[in-house]
Amino acid sequence: MAPLTKPRDVQVVYLDNDTTLLRSRTWDRLKFEVEYSLQKGTTANSFLIKGDKIALIDPPGESFSQNYIQALQERLDLKSLDYIIVQHFNPNRAATLKALVALAPHVTIVCSKAAKLAMDKLWNEEPIAANIQIINRGDLDLDLGSGHNLQFTLTPTPRWPDGICTYDPKSQILWTDKFFGAHVCGDQVFDEGWKFYSEDRRYYYDCVHAAQPQQVLSALKRLQDKPARFYSPAHGPLLRYGKQELTQLYHQWSEKQNRQELSVALIYASAYGNTGTLAQAIARGITKAGVAVELIDCEQVDPSDIQARVEKCDGFILGSPTLAGHPPTQVQTALGIVMSTAAKTKLAGVFGSFGWSGEAIDILESKLRDAGYNFGFEPIRVKFAPTDAIIQECKEAGIDFAQKLKKNLKRRTPKRSVNVSSSDRTAQAVGRVVGSLCIVSAHRGELHSAMLASWVSQATFNPPGITVAVAKDRAMESVTHTGDKFVLNILPENSSLARQFTKTFAPGEDRFVGVETETASNGGKILTGALAYLECTVRDRLECGDHWMVYATVESGQLFDPSGVTAVHHRKTGSYY
Repeated sequence: MAPLTKPRDVQVVYLDNDTTLLRSRTWDRLKFEVEYSLQKGTTANSFLIKGDKIALIDPPGESFSQNYIQALQERLDLKSLDYIIVQHFNPNRAATLKALVALAPHVTIVCSKAAKLAMDKLWNEEPIAANIQIINRGDLDLDLGSGHNLQFTLTPTPRWPDGICTYDPKSQILWTDKFFGAHVCGDQVFDEGWKFYSEDRRYYYDCVHAAQPQQVLSALKRLQDKPARFYSPAHGPLLRYGKQELTQLYHQWSEKQNRQELSVALIYASAYGNTGTLAQAIARGITKAGVAVELIDCEQVDPSDIQARVEKCDGFILGSPTLAGHPPTQVQTALGIVMSTAAKTKLAGVFGSFGWSGEAIDILESKLRDAGYNFGFEPIRVKFAPTDAIIQECKEAGIDFAQKLKKNLKRRTPKRSVNVSSSDRTAQAVGRVVGSLCIVSAHRGELHSAMLASWVSQATFNPPGITVAVAKDRAMESVTHTGDKFVLNILPENSSLARQFTKTFAPGEDRFVGVETETASNGGKILTGALAYLECTVRDRLECGDHWMVYATVESGQLFDPSGVTAVHHRKTGSYY
């Protein structure tokens, strides 16, 4: 029987006499975008402010519209609503906005110029029947009366060029929109015991912001003079206890991205959001592998900006939907800029989604191949909306692309002297630390992955627990977060299974082809040729340099061959596997 899930609802919390939080909650995965991949649900946080005038901040998307408007009507005569503040606009929000405007005929929508342009484009045939007040750099206040003089800060990023943040000096609440969020759902409103959410907030940053670090730093600088009691992000718990530390971490993570030695320009357009989802997944793989990536929506930037970014990048990737058998005009323009600007030594990539035939992807590929560019991964073609498996394939393609860039850089770097240095001797000594050879088979839902591991150790007696070191650029890292389940298959001496899992796999390729397996009770893969196996659940993760140290408790296990000897990995150096 499938597990019962809670229905979507709206949690209403009175933050003070004038400000109410309405959290639209879903315990299920909301979208297939990579940022939701941990599948912990999410909240869409909206706020009602009552001064002499009444304002609503960030109504949720269409999937929450009915419950949300009902919760509002129980607390407010919508005819008295004066303003709807839209901190960023996306098509999913359009239905809720239209429903609210129909119930609040005198309302004014407050947003950035970029958001207004996006609304006009979406509602070209049926414009919304509401006044729209545009926030410009010289007009950043909205006085609601009773001391609530809202202050707006423009915080555009490549992903949300229309972004703004809002501050109320009276309540000292800073609405941070897409900054400092997390996709988790629960009853907890504030971040008591805030480190409990550390992994979720880091994952959210890596998926959403790692590809736009310079804009994140610019936004943080603009917001630093706001003395906030707490942050109110668009998703997840509000930040009261961990806001200072998380702000510092955003600085650290963004500055680290800016210092990366290699960079990729990921240029795309997205007609219905699907190609954009693929772009985010590929970018996630690239940043996981320690290479910077700059997402460039070619519908939002000038051609001169594309040229400047292509000139300085080490590799480029083009993504396109197919419209009437061709790429959109903006993608065609970007292609021309790339081919006239990018040296033939720069690595290339192509991807896109389509409804029927996907000619745009073929056109991009053939033009670049004919021009002599080498590809970092085979072109990715996705019909309609991506699935979990497709998202994983895109992440693995991004990892492969980054690793090839690193190899190219290494080939160009002069070799060091053959003299044995003290660091070489240290590496030789570290290499004498040995570990058992294991195959870690991890899964989340229908998504399975596996890797050969030798950095495995028992960590606790009670409960029985182990640690596994997982490199950040391993494809399997994506399914070793807290709550994920895996099987540790311990190999016997002279096992041929080790060779199976040391070969190079194409993005999305099934690791278990030709391998005899059984299904464990936790849904993972047991290798029948193993010496023993352990069924494990990830309880914690620690970031350690270029690896994640994953701690998991052992739920069950079995020894297949009591007389067998565990395979051990002997290394000559501690500098690589």
